[in-house]
Amino acid sequence: MVEIGRTQRLKVLRKEAEALILDGGDLGELSLSLTALPEAYHTASKVEVFVYPDSADSLAVTTDKPLAEAGQFALLKVVSTNAYGAFLDWGMDRDLLVSFRDQHDEMLEGRSYIVYLYFDGEAHRVTATSKIERHLDEIPPPFCEGEQVNLLIANRTDLGMNANINNTHWGVLYADEIFDRLSYGQKTTGYIKKIREDEKIDLYLHKPGYGAVDSLSQKVLNYLKEQDGMMEITDKSPPEVIYNQFGVSKKKFKMALGSLYKKRLVRLEKEAVYLVK
Repeated sequence: MVEIGRTQRLKVLRKEAEALILDGGDLGELSLSLTALPEAYHTASKVEVFVYPDSADSLAVTTDKPLAEAGQFALLKVVSTNAYGAFLDWGMDRDLLVSFRDQHDEMLEGRSYIVYLYFDGEAHRVTATSKIERHLDEIPPPFCEGEQVNLLIANRTDLGMNANINNTHWGVLYADEIFDRLSYGQKTTGYIKKIREDEKIDLYLHKPGYGAVDSLSQKVLNYLKEQDGMMEITDKSPPEVIYNQFGVSKKKFKMALGSLYKKRLVRLEKEAVYLVK
């Protein structure tokens, strides 16, 4: 089924003088203008397009990609406001309207907000809302502990930071386990730490255990090479020195050094770490 407000691959029914005619299923035939399309599209059997309302009674398709689509959460900037609501830049020619009834708090021009995009069937348009709680899944979390997930960083709390998981659920990153610089609306990957009995979700930013240090180990090796094979940052260095250079906790840094030492890639001395050549 073709979904309005989403990117999908559609079958090419035929080529006309100025457009490709695509199979929109129940939505009927959709016309993709050949203007400015790469030559490869002219002979394709399927094309990837974004389907969106062009007017009150018609649909359009484009190969342009919006910043976010229906069914997704995203951080978008308010570019203007008027008597109808706030208008967000979502990477398309027409800005995205958030009506006043869809605003959790009044949206101000120049500020960015996390919103949920959806297709409003009555108004026949893709729109957005900052009342995002109502669009989270109420079903039990379908995740497994240790599973890698996509995160959208939201607000800070007394516990740490909330994050949206895979556009479906909320999770929490605890403050004492955050060693990366995170900002509101940032997209990143994370891991399911635990699903509690109340079905709330605890998160990690990095894969737990020694599996988390693979990329860090490479980062340490790269730094050693840049320093001609020797660095004075050791497992005895202050945590803030380690964090300023590598962006991780002292515990994770020690695990990375231990992994490199076991592989005989580094030599550990009291005052320095040396690259084994």
